[in-house]
Amino acid sequence: MIKKIFLGAFCIAQFSLAYATEVKNESPTLSTVSTPYQKVPKTVIIKTSKFKIRIDLQPNGQYLYQSWGVNSKITSKPSMIIPNGELIPDGNGGNYYYEFNNNGFTYQIWRNYLTDSASKAPYTLVVIDSNGKTIVNQDGRVVKN
Repeated sequence: MIKKIFLGAFCIAQFSLAYATEVKNESPTLSTVSTPYQKVPKTVIIKTSKFKIRIDLQPNGQYLYQSWGVNSKITSKPSMIIPNGELIPDGNGGNYYYEFNNNGFTYQIWRNYLTDSASKAPYTLVVIDSNGKTIVNQDGRVVKN
């Protein structure tokens, strides 16, 4: 009887050890938020009160900014092209912005998922001069994405 108890305890210990070894060898997965909740489109076209803006993801992982006057056709030649933009996450709620630099000016296109108001436009164009002064701040709506 005692041999059966020891044999049973030994088997349980062996199975527990084998299972613990398997679990130990598995790499733990960390729950981190590294991507926004919303998927970032490869191409987005927005319209502000004065501009049409197209932002495209390039094969090198950077973004291309193209803009036209609000009444111009998007199939015409852009009035401004800025390459080498980047996508910058803003917190972990899904907001982000694109940033482009051109001749001392910084162009930012903010994606506003989390706002105080339901009537807030989904995009905002902000242009900052070399002194850090905001010279343009226009809300924009998606034309195509």
